[in-house]
Amino acid sequence: MKPYQQIIIQDCGEPLVKIPLETFVVETPHAYQKLGAPYHLSAIDSPYYLRQSVLERLLTAQLLLQDNYPNWKILIFDAYRPVEVQQFMVDYSFNQLLKERRLNQHSLSAEQHQSILTEVYQFWAAPSLDPATPPPHSTGAALDITLVNETGTWVNMGSEIDEISPRSYPNYFENSSDPTEQNYHQNRQILSKVMKTAGFQQHPNEWWHFSWGDQLWAWLTNQQQNKTPIIAKYGRYLC
Repeated sequence: MKPYQQIIIQDCGEPLVKIPLETFVVETPHAYQKLGAPYHLSAIDSPYYLRQSVLERLLTAQLLLQDNYPNWKILIFDAYRPVEVQQFMVDYSFNQLLKERRLNQHSLSAEQHQSILTEVYQFWAAPSLDPATPPPHSTGAALDITLVNETGTWVNMGSEIDEISPRSYPNYFENSSDPTEQNYHQNRQILSKVMKTAGFQQHPNEWWHFSWGDQLWAWLTNQQQNKTPIIAKYGRYLC
């Protein structure tokens, strides 16, 4: 169990609502749908949903971004994710690491299997069905995003979304003396600043992942304040 999963959840019952896609930028078809992710197993067969209050904060973040970068937009890579899709992507990521390392799953030792799975779980939450430990995206309170500039081009953040690598850590390029890598860091800072100003917390391992109201958000918020500890507002969304 990860530390944030010890946070108590008292779901406020807020609805999951459709993201107004015309306000943001999205890819069609969705990246995971192209891989064959089983959205059809869920009553909500689209990733483009969030809890109402989370969406309101995302809209605020978009306005904050455009205060300084008028023609930039937030690109929503992923938002609501059924547990079935979480399982699919964990399996897919595990198999991708095997392929990159030219390993055969059937010849792995138990130790090798666990080591690779541990790497995957640095960036992918376990697809738990336990109400006390929901994957963040399955709550409707987490989203994966990046930025697009005035030409509609993805702003270069120095690593791909979902990359299983230390380069994905939000401040990986912070102390680099290379001008290009410093630019990556500045781009990440633009994204992080607008999201945090809107109330979101950023995943410690992923420059692209932000949440509001879930266990990770509550745990990070409690680390940053001396007030009475807060609890999570959202558990796994049950259709």
